[in-house]
Amino acid sequence: MLPRNLINRINRSLERFPVVVLIGSRQCGKTTLARTVRPEWRYFDLEKGSDYDFITRDYDFFFRTHPQKVILDEAQASPALFRELRGVVDANRMRRGRFMLTGSSSPELCRGISESLAGRVAILEVGTLKMNERYSMPLSPLYAAIETKLPERHLEYLKRVPVAVDTDKALDHFLKGGYPEPTVIGEDGFHAEWMAQYQQAYLQRDVRALYPGLNTANYRRFITMLAELSGTIINRSEIGRTLSVSESAVRDYLDIAQGTFIWRSIPSLERTVSKSVVKMPRGYIRDSGLLHHLARTLSRDQLLTRPGTGSAFEGFVIEELIRGMQAVENSPWSYHFFRTRGGVEVDLVMTSPRGFRIPVEIKFGSTVRGEDIRSLSTFVTQENCPYGVLINTSDEVKMLSDTIIQIPVGCL
Repeated sequence: MLPRNLINRINRSLERFPVVVLIGSRQCGKTTLARTVRPEWRYFDLEKGSDYDFITRDYDFFFRTHPQKVILDEAQASPALFRELRGVVDANRMRRGRFMLTGSSSPELCRGISESLAGRVAILEVGTLKMNERYSMPLSPLYAAIETKLPERHLEYLKRVPVAVDTDKALDHFLKGGYPEPTVIGEDGFHAEWMAQYQQAYLQRDVRALYPGLNTANYRRFITMLAELSGTIINRSEIGRTLSVSESAVRDYLDIAQGTFIWRSIPSLERTVSKSVVKMPRGYIRDSGLLHHLARTLSRDQLLTRPGTGSAFEGFVIEELIRGMQAVENSPWSYHFFRTRGGVEVDLVMTSPRGFRIPVEIKFGSTVRGEDIRSLSTFVTQENCPYGVLINTSDEVKMLSDTIIQIPVGCL
């Protein structure tokens, strides 16, 4: 079991809510995480026939004999479970930490939580392994500093953030991604075979079961296309013409990819002083290993020469940042990208619940030229931000100007 950053947040949530739900893609480690946090709890897998029959045959009997300390894995397999669980929780609303549920996305899961368990549940998203998790290191202090310190003191703390992972290890994680099983096995041949099997299972089992009317052949082509579009602005009409499907079909495909935690869509930042903002979303495949598998990028040499590596690296860094903040945040941050028709572009704008913004520019490389930070500097000035961040593959934290700090990817 590799250490997971969400353990502390799960424990806090169990102290505050009767039910905690862990959601995320297949094979990202939800089950292992739940059983690690509460190893003494009874565990039931609703995709296992005997467990499913035992629970669903008589919900009343099950919850009378198992009123607390229960892990229910793949809970979306029983939509009626959420309604029954609501009554159990409401019978004693003051009792906390009673149930943990895990689930991959499905209409039933989302509907069940929103309709039956609203106000009674904490929902935590589990991603694939973050860089520090893969290398069994503590979470970088960068995230706690951003979350808890006043913005005017951020630079003081960021200047002391250690480069915990060297560039070579960071690039290896970027290439292979963070699905736990192939990471733990650590063999290149197994990794390639596992990714191929994962892609097949995702398309043939998960997506087909959740969306039985879906044209899986078209969706397979769409997912492969996303590997080339990762890190770019998504033009649905262009994708539709390429696939010979309607724009509404592309919208549905994007919703499915995002709903199954394969794709993350980053909306454009529209509430700014600029009047020429491009109002189209940017997105990327969440796990960089899955992206490189789909793009047939299997080696370090291919990674360094592939034309789309810069955009893929942007997505990799953004996912590292978001999941790092999710591990420590008390209130959810929002994430956008910024681009104007005049060419000013910032890869990520992080906005705190208190309203201050941190613009982030991401570069695959270690040499910084003036034009690399021009848009970032412009945004800091126009939006009155306390500072801006450039993340790249360098090996040194340093100030690039009075308001721009360079943070190596190994600090994340």
